[in-house]
Amino acid sequence: MRATVKDVAQRAGVSPKTVSNVVNGTFPVSPETRSRVEQALVELDYVPNLSARGLRNGRTGVVALALPDLATAYSAEVAHHFVVAAQQRGLSVQIEETPGDHREHELLSRARAQLIDGLILNPVRLETSAVQRGVSLPPVVLIGEVDQHLADHVWHDNVAASREMTTMLIEEGHRRIAVLGIMGSETSRLREAGYRQAMAKAGLEMPPDLSIATNDWNPAGGAAAMHRHLNEHELPDAVFCFTDAMAIGALSVLWAEGCRVPDDVSVVGYDDVMDASYTVPALTTVRFEKRDLAETALDLLIQRIADNEREISSVMVRHSIVRRRSTRPRG
Repeated sequence: MRATVKDVAQRAGVSPKTVSNVVNGTFPVSPETRSRVEQALVELDYVPNLSARGLRNGRTGVVALALPDLATAYSAEVAHHFVVAAQQRGLSVQIEETPGDHREHELLSRARAQLIDGLILNPVRLETSAVQRGVSLPPVVLIGEVDQHLADHVWHDNVAASREMTTMLIEEGHRRIAVLGIMGSETSRLREAGYRQAMAKAGLEMPPDLSIATNDWNPAGGAAAMHRHLNEHELPDAVFCFTDAMAIGALSVLWAEGCRVPDDVSVVGYDDVMDASYTVPALTTVRFEKRDLAETALDLLIQRIADNEREISSVMVRHSIVRRRSTRPRG
């Protein structure tokens, strides 16, 4: 027989309500009491009965987080912050990968069928997102660059951040600044727009050879793109990689080709994943607060679950430039 809340309460010497508070995180419990309850949960191998909970309040206590590519360090860090924030709010998180819109449609259907309470989506392209006009939407929050004005949205200003990063490179004396990561995504479009704004304001040329296309936003994609560029073009003054993952790949190729960073070429990234501070040299990058992203998105989703007719909200999280040793002023 599966252990019940009453069994756990009896083992821990507390009330069933106290056990529920520990499991769901709904009310504070003293550290000593929490320790006794958690020990009893382990000893009895207690598993919450989500089906019974759903019958009582119409909810499962589970929300889904869907990211385009779970293999990246960025996705791992974002997922971590969502899981921690969800636990603090008494929720469990179902992690999903949505490389295309098909899985997004499936997850929307699961939310409509109340198999999950709500959904946090990170679409790649506006035109392929499952969140469209005329679609019946369950509680859903969008994160990232795609904003359809149909659902709550948490984002940071990619255009401003990319403009600031490019401006920093210009102010340090770089003139031939390449961007690495051109592809058909909303993120790429916005980051390229910020770069072009800064270059245009400084009156600098942007020849086609400074726009480096990639097939994949990962270290392998960045390495392949950097390798092709070095074979066909002269070394730029600086390379602005649209993700830290691609910057890591680019750094590897530059080192292998005997190009010194930052003496010969400066390299910057975007996202400030943990690995960025451990590259050689440590990577200058754009940071935005992933914890704020997760907490804000979950709070909006909880509000949306409680009232799916409430006014749509759009919240921007802050960003900053983190300067490390992969950049230096040109003499």
